[in-house]
Amino acid sequence: MALDKELLEILACPKCKGDLTYKEKEQVLECPACRLRYPIKDDIPIMLIDEAESF
Repeated sequence: MALDKELLEILACPKCKGDLTYKEKEQVLECPACRLRYPIKDDIPIMLIDEAESF
């Protein structure tokens, strides 16, 4: 299931407050500025810096 468009518009990277890119196939939100990838589990974005992975 895809994330709601309104939710995607208000979400920002918790580290730099920059825009995020939604990768539906991988179920992640990516911050191109920080090069961090935030997982989405059970349709809930996990927006914790400690849970993010570098890419």
